[in-house]
Amino acid sequence: MEIPTIANSSNIIYQWTYQTLIGWGVPVEQADIVNLFVLLALLCILLSIVYHVLRKFLVNTLALFAKRSKTKFDDHLVRNRAMAQLARLVPLIISIQFIPVVFSAFPDWIGPVRKFFDVVLVVVWVLLFRAVLRSIRDHLRTKKGFEDKPLDSYLQVVNIFMFFIGGIIIFSMLTGQSPWAFLGALGAASAILLLVFKDTIMGFVASIQVSTNDMVRVGDWIEMPKYNADGDVLEINLNTVKVRNWDKTITTVPTHYLVTDSFKNWRGMHESGGRRIKRSVSIKISTIRYLEKEEIEHLKKIQLLKPFIEERQKEIEQYNLESGADPTMPVNGRKMTNAGLYRQYITLYTAQHPLIHKGYTMVVRQLQPTETGLPIELYMYTSNTQWAIYENAMADIFDHLLASVKYFGLEVFEAPAADDVRSLGLSTRGVGGEAAASVPIRQSNG
Repeated sequence: MEIPTIANSSNIIYQWTYQTLIGWGVPVEQADIVNLFVLLALLCILLSIVYHVLRKFLVNTLALFAKRSKTKFDDHLVRNRAMAQLARLVPLIISIQFIPVVFSAFPDWIGPVRKFFDVVLVVVWVLLFRAVLRSIRDHLRTKKGFEDKPLDSYLQVVNIFMFFIGGIIIFSMLTGQSPWAFLGALGAASAILLLVFKDTIMGFVASIQVSTNDMVRVGDWIEMPKYNADGDVLEINLNTVKVRNWDKTITTVPTHYLVTDSFKNWRGMHESGGRRIKRSVSIKISTIRYLEKEEIEHLKKIQLLKPFIEERQKEIEQYNLESGADPTMPVNGRKMTNAGLYRQYITLYTAQHPLIHKGYTMVVRQLQPTETGLPIELYMYTSNTQWAIYENAMADIFDHLLASVKYFGLEVFEAPAADDVRSLGLSTRGVGGEAAASVPIRQSNG
């Protein structure tokens, strides 16, 4: 008994439809063309029915399974339309098998049409793998160990490699040559490819370096003044890094610039739990002086300073007694100054402040005097790194320090304002009377 082959089946189906058309009155000269379109129409209807039924079955089955399963990977498969791509494979495979049936009367067309469907089949396979890879990426993002990794960069690299392999297979199908011939031709054109894909190659290498060295993560606050980037990292891709600035604009920086240029990453500050304060109070130098006994006794009313003043008084008296310092001249021996006590008050006040980190460096120091006065700098850290809390804590501290400076007989330096100049002019008129007011103002020709 002869086993029916595809060729025999195609002849049987074709002859049956051909004879049916002849019986319906189709002219013999046109029967082959009409039969071709009839078979194509029947094949399209069959494939459409198979595709929609299979797609509905696969999508509904996976969706039902996703609801019952604990893992979220199947949910990502549904969202990335992996089942829809899988449903396209079966109709394509069926259509390839029916090509000899449809084109029985035109054997010269079978080869080109078969190549076309083979190319489409390769494309669908690539799209299916792409959907699966996207699902893997989305699933890994839910894992704590991968939430700050540049998964988009890795996915883009795999996609490029996958499309490259798909292109080689399609080239081999269309030309009938071995894939190695295509790779050999690429070797000769490698210089051009390196030029075309320069940014992609540099971005790929930079993505590996960024990930390996843990330079930047998604969610990090980075500063790159050269590119006007100052904000949180939204996305790290193969070619670009997206930064959402604090003014809600988006800055796009090429990935390889993270390796070739310098930038500031504030992640260390957030992880440390402390945010630095480095700000000064500029004291007017002419107000700095030695304190009299009455003034020292008055400053003892400040509860934070009283223990320090009493201890320092004993230390100074003992030193002056042993050194034989002449008390009639203030510069002899040791004495307390209002600036020194104010600096000590700042140290004690900030040390007991609830928002100052006690485990990090706390220094209240004098900087070099300038034309704007003597800077007394606070160098310390807040115990909360949130911007609003940090700014409020710093403002609270300096509000208090600026308000308390007058109790030490000191003044904060500030440039003269318009009211100061006017008041100075009025005082001059008052002292000089009408004579002072009548003095002419010399105008400059310069």
